[in-house]
Amino acid sequence: MPIIKSAQKRVRKAKKASILNSRTKRTLKGTIKAFQKSTAAGKKSDKALKSAQSAIDTAVKKGVIHKNKAARQKSRLAKSAKK
Repeated sequence: MPIIKSAQKRVRKAKKASILNSRTKRTLKGTIKAFQKSTAAGKKSDKALKSAQSAIDTAVKKGVIHKNKAARQKSRLAKSAKK
């Protein structure tokens, strides 16, 4: 544990941020997997696609993933939805 007060605060903030980031990542992975599962079953799922794209946008907004990665993921999801 750090001795300096500002370093102690940094540790606390980093811990909170990592919890929030992991929660965002978990929801992102869950929505993408749900979309992939629905497309594998042969269902036409616009709602699942929209929720997956929304989760990706939220992750970018929060700084969890890079915007280019998000664009790539959204493109791949849209491509698989067209099939």
